[in-house]
Amino acid sequence: MGADFSDNADGDESIGAGDVTGMSLRVAHFVQRYPPALGGSEAYFARLSRFLVSHGDQVTVLTTNAEALESFWSPSAGTLSPGADLIDGVEVRRYAMSHRFRGRRWVLKPLSLVPHRAWQCLTVPCNPFAWGMWRTTGDVFDVVHATAFPYAFPILCAQKLARRLRVPFFLTPFLHLGDPLQPRDPTRRVYTSPAMMSLAKNADCVFAQTTSEQAALVGCGVDPKRIVRQGLGVEAKECTGGNRQQTRQAWGVSSEVVIGHLANNSEEKGTIDLLRATEKLHRQGLAFRVVLAGPEMPSFRRFWQGYGLADTVIRLGPLSASQKRDFFASIDVFALPSRSDSFGLVLLEAWANGVPNVAYRAGGIADVVRDGQDGLLSPCGDITALSGDIRRLVMDAGLRQRLGMVGQQRVGREFRWADKLALVRDAYYTLAKPQTATSSRRGAIPWACGSGSGSPP
Repeated sequence: MGADFSDNADGDESIGAGDVTGMSLRVAHFVQRYPPALGGSEAYFARLSRFLVSHGDQVTVLTTNAEALESFWSPSAGTLSPGADLIDGVEVRRYAMSHRFRGRRWVLKPLSLVPHRAWQCLTVPCNPFAWGMWRTTGDVFDVVHATAFPYAFPILCAQKLARRLRVPFFLTPFLHLGDPLQPRDPTRRVYTSPAMMSLAKNADCVFAQTTSEQAALVGCGVDPKRIVRQGLGVEAKECTGGNRQQTRQAWGVSSEVVIGHLANNSEEKGTIDLLRATEKLHRQGLAFRVVLAGPEMPSFRRFWQGYGLADTVIRLGPLSASQKRDFFASIDVFALPSRSDSFGLVLLEAWANGVPNVAYRAGGIADVVRDGQDGLLSPCGDITALSGDIRRLVMDAGLRQRLGMVGQQRVGREFRWADKLALVRDAYYTLAKPQTATSSRRGAIPWACGSGSGSPP
C-alpha cells in the first residue's frame, strides 16, 4: 500500500524537505506543455521542477512540442521544435505530436464508447498524442509525477513508466469542478468521468488544491489516505512593482476604474460573461474600462466579431513578465468569472498588488475567495449578479481598498511558494527512498516503496 497522507490532508506547511539534506531524487515530470507555452499547470510544473533542482534533485520533464492549446489537435497551430534542452537546470524533452487533423473529435467520439478505461482516456478529444513519450525507455527514475486533467495521454505515459520501473506514481489533476449548484455540470462531468478517475485511483499520491477538489476526489472513490491538499503560492516580486502611471497612460486611461482580466480569453475562463456583464453597465452609463490579457481562444474570437462595445475594451494579448507586473499595478479590480479553474493563481497575484477579486462561485475559486472579505463571488453563470458586483466595486473605492488589503495580508500568510513546493518534495521522499547526492543517475534501483498501482513490488 502507498503511504497514509491523511494526517496532512489539510496541507500542513510545517513539514518539508529539511531532513533530507545531501539526498537527491531522480524525478520524471510528465506535462502536456511546458514554457514558453502559457498555462497554469505548465507554469506550476516549471516552478516545481526548478525548486527540486535547487534542492539537489535531478528532474527530467517529458512534454509535447505544443505551444498553443489548439496545437494539440489543429495542424495549423504553432508548435515548438522537438528535442531535448536544459532549462534552468531541468532537462526538458519535447516530443513531436501526431494525429492532428480536422474532424479528429468526430473520429474519436465513437472510439470512446469502447468499455475500457485506458482506451477512453486516450480518446479524449483534446489529447496531445506524442508517441515518442509513450515509448520512453532506458531511463531510471525514483519518482514519476504527472499532470493535468483532461489531457490524459501524458498521464497514461507516466503511469506506464512508473509501473515498469516499480516506483511511486504521483498525480496533480487540477480538477475543474464548474458550478457547485448544478449536479450535472458539463465541466465537472468531463473531469470526474470514470475514465479520468481511474487515473487518480491508480496514483500512490494525489495532490488536491482545495477542499472542494479533495472532496470530489474522495466522492469518486479515490482513497483519502493518498490525497494531500496542497494549494498554490505566489512570489510577490514576480507580479508587483509595475509602473501604474506609465502603463495607464499607454492604455489611454486617466482616472477611470479599470477592470482587469488575465486568462486564456474564452467562454470557459469567463471572458465572454465578463464582457456581457460590463456591457450592461456601460449601456447604463457607468464609466470604466476593461483590459483583457492572455491568449485568445476560438470561442472568444467568434464572440468578439459581434461585440458592440469594442471601444470600451483594451486587448493586450499574452504578457511578458514585466508587462504582467505593469498590468496588475494598473488595474483596480481583477475579474475571473471562470467555470474552469482548480485554484486561480492569478487571484493571488491580484491580491499581492492589493487588488480585489470578483469571480464566479465555481470550482476551486469558491474555496480561495472569501465573499465579502477579500473579494466578491457571484453565482456561476448569473450575468445580472456579476454585473451588480462589478458595479459595487466600480462605484465604491473604499470597498475596493478594504477587500484588496485583506487579500494582500492573506498572500503573505497563507500562500508562500516555498511552503507549497516543500510539501510536494516531502511527499516524494515519503514514498521513495532517496539516493545520496553523490550517487549515479543511472543504474538499477535498489528500492521501491510503492508502485504505479499503489502496491509494493
